[in-house]
Amino acid sequence: MDAREETPAAQAANTDAPAEAPAVSEVTARLAVMTQARDAAEAANLAKTRFLMGLSHEIRTPLNAIHGYAQLLERGAAIAPAEAGRIIRRSSEHLADLVEGLLDISRIEAGVMKLNRETVALRSLLEQVAEMFRIEAVNKGLSFDYRAAPTLPVWVLADERRLRQVLINLLSNAIKYTPSGSVTLTVRYRSMVAEFEVTDTGIGIDTDEQERIFQPFDRGGGRASGVAPGIGLGLALSRMLAQIMGGEITVKSEVGRGSHFVLRLLLPQPNSAPQDDARGLPVGYQGRRRTILAIDDDPGQLALWQELLRPIGFNIFVAGSGGAGLSLAELGRPDLVLLDLSMPGLGGWEVARRLRERFGRDIRILIASGNAAELVGTEGLHDGFVLKPVDQQLLFDMLARQLGLVWDYEGMARTESLDVALPESARGHLAELGRLARTGHVRGLSAALAALAGAVPQAEALVGRLTAALDDYDLAGFQKLIAEQHPRDGDAEPAGGEETR
Repeated sequence: MDAREETPAAQAANTDAPAEAPAVSEVTARLAVMTQARDAAEAANLAKTRFLMGLSHEIRTPLNAIHGYAQLLERGAAIAPAEAGRIIRRSSEHLADLVEGLLDISRIEAGVMKLNRETVALRSLLEQVAEMFRIEAVNKGLSFDYRAAPTLPVWVLADERRLRQVLINLLSNAIKYTPSGSVTLTVRYRSMVAEFEVTDTGIGIDTDEQERIFQPFDRGGGRASGVAPGIGLGLALSRMLAQIMGGEITVKSEVGRGSHFVLRLLLPQPNSAPQDDARGLPVGYQGRRRTILAIDDDPGQLALWQELLRPIGFNIFVAGSGGAGLSLAELGRPDLVLLDLSMPGLGGWEVARRLRERFGRDIRILIASGNAAELVGTEGLHDGFVLKPVDQQLLFDMLARQLGLVWDYEGMARTESLDVALPESARGHLAELGRLARTGHVRGLSAALAALAGAVPQAEALVGRLTAALDDYDLAGFQKLIAEQHPRDGDAEPAGGEETR
């Protein structure tokens, strides 16, 4: 037989030999992919199970208290109604916090969470938050230290409400899980990046639990639950908020020696910062007269609000209880409510909830409190807070941001009021600005503002306010300013049209 010829068996062997290795490799790869998919599915199922168990526990605990004390009251048991009401109220607030946190998380995961880009007085914000938690720490027997770098800017561009929310969560946890010792807030700023470092000497976190604590309802293997109450959403929500703000939260911790959380955020400085506070306290403000309703059971605090706000031009109404405050809000439709939390009968949070249900965001709500822990997880019920005892400069800063005010100061030449009567020729310009704002045409708005400034010199103050709102991409505020002007722009002719006589 020719040496080059092969038997059929040999040919088959030679044909199969080279194909066998790739076949085995392909099977191995497929098995690896299937194993990975199975592990991922099991991990997802485990996470889902853990999430539902945590949610069930967090819902059932306050519901049991509400149900149990309601039955005791129903049977006429020997229990003080005030005590039962207090427990029922706190349990319902716990449920409300849970729902608000879940809604925030769902908004983030669905990609519908909207951030505001506004000019924030960073130093003032941090000093106010630090002062609140200094009080909390002292009440618990802890030392509190706030350290700000000299490079920290006065003004930055950020979402003030969300930034405050994350800082409150981090500091609240630090104090909550520190039985003794100290809590420190250190803030650094370099190349537009702010670093907020919260350090405590508390119970610490095991290494293998340091990522789990950022999962909803996971509080570090149950160790934390024996130290302080909580719903286990604060850190999960804080990390999500940090990420959508373009930053991150990291943690280092050692059991028994404390924890070290770092929040890093890109916080650029605005091109033109608002004027500083060197002029002292305002003596008035520009534009229409605003109405403020103060609700507090302390007559001294109500007198303070009146002495501070009435002399500078506010209509100020006061109520000594939650029920009276709701009645006044219905009658007077205030622009803003200053709301105390600790009141007998109808508490502050219930008043805030009813105001939100009745008026939505048409009425701004500022919480007046000396207890920062009361604010955790309640962001949807208020627009900000002022610390008791009241720092007047911080109060006026907050009022200016919430109501869009331009202050007048002693010895300062007053700029043109926004309430000045604009001529008929402004009607068409206002109509065009309103139309462009509703469609989000930013370049067109810049051109229309220039046209208004050139055609109507009396609108100088209005153009300044509109330009500031446009620079901050605050189109809602822009439209509100347009809507407040007279004559109204709804039936005006387009800019450039001839005036009929």
